[in-house]
Amino acid sequence: MPRALLAMAALPLAVVALSAAPRPARSVQHVDVYKVAGRYGGWPANHGIWSWGNEILVGFEAGYFKDNKGGHSIDYTRPAEHLLARSLDGGQTWAIEHPEDLKPPPGVQQAGVPVEAGRPVTESPGDIPFTHPDFVFTARMASIHVGPSRFYYSTDRGHHWKGPYALPDFGTPGIAARTDYLVDGPRSMTLFLTAAKANQKEGRVIAARTTDGGRTWTRLAYVHDEPADNEFGIMPSSVRLSPTTLLTSVRYRRFIELYRSDDNGSSWQHVVRAVPDTGRGNPPSLLRLKDGRLVITYGYRAEPYGIRARVSKDEGRTWDDEVVLREDGGTWDLGYTRTVQRPDGKLVTVYYYNVGDTERFIGATVWEP
Repeated sequence: MPRALLAMAALPLAVVALSAAPRPARSVQHVDVYKVAGRYGGWPANHGIWSWGNEILVGFEAGYFKDNKGGHSIDYTRPAEHLLARSLDGGQTWAIEHPEDLKPPPGVQQAGVPVEAGRPVTESPGDIPFTHPDFVFTARMASIHVGPSRFYYSTDRGHHWKGPYALPDFGTPGIAARTDYLVDGPRSMTLFLTAAKANQKEGRVIAARTTDGGRTWTRLAYVHDEPADNEFGIMPSSVRLSPTTLLTSVRYRRFIELYRSDDNGSSWQHVVRAVPDTGRGNPPSLLRLKDGRLVITYGYRAEPYGIRARVSKDEGRTWDDEVVLREDGGTWDLGYTRTVQRPDGKLVTVYYYNVGDTERFIGATVWEP
């Protein structure tokens, strides 16, 4: 058994056992972000979320609904598109944008769905101004196993984008990039990515960094050992606690693990199983609040289907009982949360969802942590 899995097996029962019954979140308000009959809105976690005060921007995919008898209910024969949703009032109302600049390069599909092609991938010229006040960055992939991967960036809050620019494979069998990054300085960024395992299947999380504005990238370390057999570690969500301390949460098949680095990403240690059971597997969204607490949100893919959260007061070492944001989902095909905090302290959690097995829509929940 790999060292990481041995360490997980040795965790105290109180850490890995299911906690008390979930309790409802406070001051909950649900909002429809994108809801169109017959359409499939999906996977905000793949694309990213950004905020400037009460202005919030989130990316997602929009295809066509089709009941695929157990799989994602998206029509794989009809085109999908990358859309953005923008709120100017802290998540209360949303407007949908159709960014021409974010179309995939020729020959690349989105989630296996055909799309209209955009610009070809090129090499990054570097000197990207990461600390620009209106900077946003998104990373995308072709295959979920071996990529290849690319990125785009904007310096006007996502109204116009540059790219796509190629990401290297970092000496791995392939990189399946989603959006998880930390800006470290004007030309420095830490990027968290899913690498393919030796069998060319997803995956294993790595940390990487650029110090020349995105022209070149260097792998810092693997975050965890390679999962055995059909297990995987994918879709990280990360925060910085200090100039040298990083935390990242990682999706496994049915649970979420937390890892910590105290040398700015050069080495990593397992901290705790932050979420013992997500029902059927769902990625985390990890956020550090203004008061220093950590919040992790995720989709819950077992009955009652819904969106849940946990809160930590000690940098992720222990976690409070689950909080239920909503539990009215019709099927397991939901989640992929991303969360930001508003100036008034409330949280806005965005996800894809369904109530009854009809269209998949993008929803948001405004709530108090």
